[in-house]
Amino acid sequence: MARCADVLVLGGGPAALCIASELNQRGVAVEGIAPEPVDAPWPNTYGIWVDELKALDLDHLIEHRWSDTVSYFGSGGSEAADQPLVHGIDYGLFDRAALQRYWLKRADGVLWHKDFAERVEAGAEHTLVSCASGEVRKARLVIDASGASSPHIRRPDQGPVAGQAAYGLVGRFSEAPISSGRFVLMDYRSNHLSEKQHLEPPTFLYAMDLGDGVFFVEETSLALAPGVAYDVLQQRLKQRLEHRGVQITEVLHEEFCLFPMNLPLPDRNQPLLAFGGSASMVHPASGYMVGSLLRRGPGLAEALAAALADPSLGSVDLARRGWQALWPMELVLRHQLYQFGLGRLMGFNEQLLRRHFATFFSLPREDWFGFLTNTLPLPRLMGVMLRLFALSPWELRQGLVLGASQHKAPRFRQ
Repeated sequence: MARCADVLVLGGGPAALCIASELNQRGVAVEGIAPEPVDAPWPNTYGIWVDELKALDLDHLIEHRWSDTVSYFGSGGSEAADQPLVHGIDYGLFDRAALQRYWLKRADGVLWHKDFAERVEAGAEHTLVSCASGEVRKARLVIDASGASSPHIRRPDQGPVAGQAAYGLVGRFSEAPISSGRFVLMDYRSNHLSEKQHLEPPTFLYAMDLGDGVFFVEETSLALAPGVAYDVLQQRLKQRLEHRGVQITEVLHEEFCLFPMNLPLPDRNQPLLAFGGSASMVHPASGYMVGSLLRRGPGLAEALAAALADPSLGSVDLARRGWQALWPMELVLRHQLYQFGLGRLMGFNEQLLRRHFATFFSLPREDWFGFLTNTLPLPRLMGVMLRLFALSPWELRQGLVLGASQHKAPRFRQ
């Protein structure tokens, strides 16, 4: 059996590199188990509001940045519907390689094992991880950062997990699919759909101009259980582009995403700690997580480094300290509020969703920004949600209270 590490991190993606790097910076002896090399390129793109990174002095990790950020919440087919709602705040796309190098540099000294964790057995003093290779790794604390589908983390069964599904591509087109230099957060215009498709789960376009005639376009759905199928999203994206007279001439990269949006919080009494998707850190309202990793990783690492300095603490006590630092009651209550709101939106039809988001983005910028980034203190978050309710038209208020529209919105695969 290998030596006993202070912390053993499971996973090799953004969450694993983040927490491993933060612990390493605090002098903790960290090892990791990842099925692929931790410097292998990441397949998916990661977007973020630039102000989130400015606050952390990490905006140098952005590869693309847009000041022209808009959404469309009209039904399409009219001049008014084609008027964009201007957000007035910069949006950025991470330089994935730079973000990965940033964490790897801070994790210099961490010993990574290319392996797969098959079984985790926690004892009072230390935890054993049995790997596919036959090796058994030992640590005072194991942190599972291997993603939302990890089999090692216990969480309550609260029914089907809703996923935000997306199909996107980076490519070249017969003509620009969106305005030059623009970022489109949500385009809900749907006049390209058939009457039957209007009764199916609504989807929206997320798109950006990457420069040099290259664009990223992605068809996305809100949370549904199960998520919208990729072939449906791909067909809708094609329809949307063709309706605008745009043809795909070259595909440089395809992207398939499925984010768990209403994953219950893990059992915070278990002797195995989690971070990232396995710790339910995906924002239930937006699907974003990288900003949360960057903000919450240092605090968790500080708490764990302090606890690890006490040699009398074993896996059970260390995990308990970790869960308390990662999910204090303030964040637990915020998570519950977001989950409640998401449950209501999942019953909305296309018309109500458009009205809801148009109303939401009419809030003061600091309110909707804080809501989407989960940076509002609990009392202010509650105040923002109450203000949103007060500003909403009656039909939308009814949906927010009852969870469905009076027009009998379809129960999309719930």
